[in-house]
Amino acid sequence: MDTILITYGTRPLAQRVGRLLSSRYEIAYASSEAFPDILLKQNYYRIPMGATPTFAHEILKLCLDNGCRMILPLGKKELQPLHEARILLEEYGIVVLLPDNLEDCLMLESPSGEIHVLAAGKDMLTENQLCHDHFSGVAMLSDSSDEPILCLV
Repeated sequence: MDTILITYGTRPLAQRVGRLLSSRYEIAYASSEAFPDILLKQNYYRIPMGATPTFAHEILKLCLDNGCRMILPLGKKELQPLHEARILLEEYGIVVLLPDNLEDCLMLESPSGEIHVLAAGKDMLTENQLCHDHFSGVAMLSDSSDEPILCLV
C-alpha cells in the first residue's frame, strides 16, 4: 500500500482527507505547526515552514526515510517550493499532488463541501476521470466550470 504524506496534518482538512484516503493508502501527516510530542509515535512528523530555503529537501528526506510515495501539500506557502522541486522529487519516485499550473488555479481555504483527491485528474479512490489530467490535489468540483478548485487549509 502506497504512503501519502499530507502536510498541515493537525488541521481539520488534513484529517478529513486522511480519513477519506485511509481505505486505499497509508497516511503520514507532517506539520510545521506545534503539536504534542505524543503524535510523533503515530505517523506525524515535524517539517520546516514552507518559506524555509531547505523545505523541499527536508520533505524529500522525510519521504525517503519513511517510504512516502506521494506528497499532498495543503498549505499555500508550501505550494511554490514543492512545485519547483517536482522534478527532483520525481527522480526519487515521489509524486507531488499539485496542479501543473498554480498561477491559473482557483483556490479555496477550508472547504466545507464535497472534496475529491485527484491525481492527474482521476479520483484516487474511484479511479474516475473527473477533470483534465493537469490537475492533482484536493479539489472541489465547480458546477459552473470544468476546472476544479484547489482546496487548502
